[in-house]
Formats: sequence, structure tokens, C-alpha cells
Amino acid sequence: MRIQSILAAGLLMMFGACTDLSETLYDKIDANEYGQTDSEIASIMGRAYASLRGGSFDGANGYAFSEYVYFISAISSDEAVLPARNGGADWYDGGRYVQLKRHEWDNQNVAITGAWRYCYNGISTVNAIISQIEGSSLKDEQKNKMFAELRAIRAYYYYRLIDWFGNVPLITDYKDLTLPTNSTRAEIFDFTEKELLAIIDQLPESGYGKMTKNAGYCLLARLYLNAEVFSGKSRWEDCLKACQQISGSLETNYFTNFLTENEVSKEILLAIPYDHKMATTGNFLNWALTHNEQRWAISSTGTFYGGGNSIVAQPGLYHSFDEKDVRRNTMLIGDQIDLRTGEVVDRDPNQEGLQPLSFTDGIGDIMDAKDYEGVHWCKYEQKDGEEWERDHDLVVMRYAEVLLMQAECYVRLNQPEKARPFLEQIRSRAGLTGTPETITLQTIEEELKKEFVFEDHRRTDMIRFGTFFTGTWWEKNKITPAYRGIFPIPALEMQKNNKLRQNPGY
Repeated sequence: MRIQSILAAGLLMMFGACTDLSETLYDKIDANEYGQTDSEIASIMGRAYASLRGGSFDGANGYAFSEYVYFISAISSDEAVLPARNGGADWYDGGRYVQLKRHEWDNQNVAITGAWRYCYNGISTVNAIISQIEGSSLKDEQKNKMFAELRAIRAYYYYRLIDWFGNVPLITDYKDLTLPTNSTRAEIFDFTEKELLAIIDQLPESGYGKMTKNAGYCLLARLYLNAEVFSGKSRWEDCLKACQQISGSLETNYFTNFLTENEVSKEILLAIPYDHKMATTGNFLNWALTHNEQRWAISSTGTFYGGGNSIVAQPGLYHSFDEKDVRRNTMLIGDQIDLRTGEVVDRDPNQEGLQPLSFTDGIGDIMDAKDYEGVHWCKYEQKDGEEWERDHDLVVMRYAEVLLMQAECYVRLNQPEKARPFLEQIRSRAGLTGTPETITLQTIEEELKKEFVFEDHRRTDMIRFGTFFTGTWWEKNKITPAYRGIFPIPALEMQKNNKLRQNPGY
């Protein structure tokens, strides 16, 4: 939850209220009068990092990072589901989540529109800041250090766009007001790679919540790991080389990464800092994940903070974990206990007689799920007094990913024995002993699924392994055509820009 000083000023300027990021980006800062001193430039840099939280966008209202970035990845995979409840009165939301689960989304899906706007509002923010710094009186050496971080943040947004939409506009000049057309997925891949290679050695060695050299190399490794999907050419050796540039280690306790004070983790390479009072926009994950009465009961003070009872684990996911696997404790199943009394929570205390709140693995109807149906998530620590928002920082990259990227690359290069020590580190920390006698791609995919459960990895991993298309699961009982490996360009964006071309198949 620590908010760096470089972030704080930007947060107060940009996120003290729900700012409409689609409006002119200088609405809080006069570009002609601000940005001439080191402290002013530092505060402007904070805006770029604050953009990673997202916000509420016209036509796609919500908490962008958690509701759209997390949800579209988890729900479109075999990891999670967000069923409608209360006869469709809750969480149906025009069918956006049911479409994602069934692989039936179209170009009017609001969650997909939110993902697009999350990226392009972030890119526009970065481009505006670069333009402002270019016109400042700072020395070139300091400018270049700032540009390195800003270009790395922009590369992160383009990585997201490559993954989600493929063929997207490439925009780097804030002052260019001409309507852009799509670049190809391969062209955006090439741009992102070149950007990272150009600036990666200028990134800072350390700095929590910042684009450090470790974070830059991890992003580059991700790009290479998915290069065959993104550009048509595999880059396994390059992924290994990028991983070998990253220093880090695993936390002894898996859950240290997800504490309220998770900035203490030495494993985290990049996190989005939050504070439930100061920097709130976008982090309502725990609210969305908890049942109303459960949320009340987990408060040791007995204070009711509400709950969303929305996204839950895909039926069967919980039981796919070994009973000894500590990562299974990221989910809640069965009777829920009131921490104040030690008694089972009553899911509706307004009705006569005890109705135990006991979460089940099965869901009867995606259009009308019962309030107790679905295994709930509890990956991030809950804390009293946080109201709607959370204090924990959202993990974007951690060192475990570096280990498993190397393991996967070695298997794909037909050197599976070199993957074993990386797998052993991950599995040992999870409370498991040994590794399979034969390490296959399926071994790697299963370990990725469990290590990064509900961390915004699963959809991308499934596409890379092919199971996104060939796999079937609850409410997705058919083969998915290849064109759905990317989302459609949102209809609202195409209405505003007649130069955009729709992705094939939509």
C-alpha cells in the first residue's frame, strides 16, 4: 500500500475524484506554466503510474483495472465465472460476463470497451507527459531517465493491446490529432520490442511500484514468450536471455505477495500501489469477491462494509489443486465463519432461522445463480476499516513468473530436464514434493494455472498453449474459432474513428 513520493502528487492531482480520462489531459496542469522544475516534473511522472489504476470511462463505467483487466482475462478462461444473481438483477450487466464465459462476445461488450480505453487513456497520458517534459528546461540526462520509465509504461500498455486486440493504432505523438488507422499485430510487436531494447538499460535499478530494470526485462521476456502468437515467430532463446537479466528471489511464504502491506515482498517486480484513503480508484477486487454477509462477518469490529458477491472460481477449479497445495487457500469453500464469534455466518440474518453461508463448487444456472453458489476468491488479504477499496497493491509481475518462463522455454526447446530446478522451486514453496518424472508442456501449463491463479495470466497462457480454443468447460462446451484469440475493436471506438478496421471474424 506504500505510495511513493513520486506518485503521491500525481495521485492527488489526477485521482482525488473520478476524473474523466477521455478529456484533455492538461485539465489539471497548465502545460505552459508547470513542469519547469525537478519537483514539478516528478509530480507529473506520478500521473503516468497513476494511469495504471484506470478509472471510469464514458460508455464503460467501472473500476478499470480490476473489473476489466482482471475480469476479461479470468472469465474468458477456465479460471473464473461471473454469474448473474438475483434473477439477473445483479451482475448480468447486459450480458457482458456471460458472453465472455461462453466465448460469444461481440464488439459492443462493455468490458472489452473498458479494456481498450484503459490502454489508450494510459498511452495518451504518457504521450502528454513526454511532450511536456520535452518542452521543459531540464537537462537532457534527466529527461532521458524519465523518458525511459515513460516509454516502458507505454510499452506495457502496447503489450496489453497486442494481447487483447492485436491490430491496433500506434500512437506516440500527443500533438498529432489525425485519426490513426490500425497497425498490424506484428508491427505493434516490433515497436514494443524496439522501445524496450532502446530504454531498458536506462531504467532505475530499484524503486517499488516503478518500471525498474527488472520489470522492463520481465515485460520483454513476456513479449518473447508470446512472440509466436503475437508475431508468428517463436523467440524462446530470447525469452531465456531476458529472464537471465532479472535478479530476484521467491518469498518463503506464497501469501506474503498478497498481504495488505505487500510492498514488503522481495518477490514482486512490479505492483500497482493502492491506499484505501489516498489512492483508491480501481482496486475493489475484495469487495467484488465477497458475499454481503461474509464481508460483514470477516470484520472483527463488526462493521458492515458491503460485498459484491460477483466473480467466483470456475466450477471444478478448487478440486484440481492438490490438498497439500497452499495455493488452494486462495479460495473459500464450505461454511464461512464469523471471526468475531467463531460461528457459521448466516447468509440472510433478516430471515427467521439460520441459513448457513456455505459456498458450493457447483453453480446451477449462470443466469440466476444462488447467493451461496461458487467458490469465492480470497487471494489478497482482507483488512478491517477499508470500506469499499483495498490497501493491498495489485501484483503485476513477480519473480515466480521469471522461473516458470524459463521452465517453459526449456521444455519448448526440447530440454525438459533444464526446466526441473525451476519447477522444483515453485512446487516446494507451494508445499508439494518433487516434480513429474516426465516434464511436458501440460506440466508447465498446469503449474502456471495454479501459481498465478487469479493474477491475470490465464487467458494469455491458454492461448499460447492452444487450450483456449480446444478446451471445454462449464458454460463453454464448444471449440473456439481461432479469430477469438483477440477481441473485436469496440463499436464505440469505430464510430469515433472511421479509419479503424475491424479484426477478422467480427
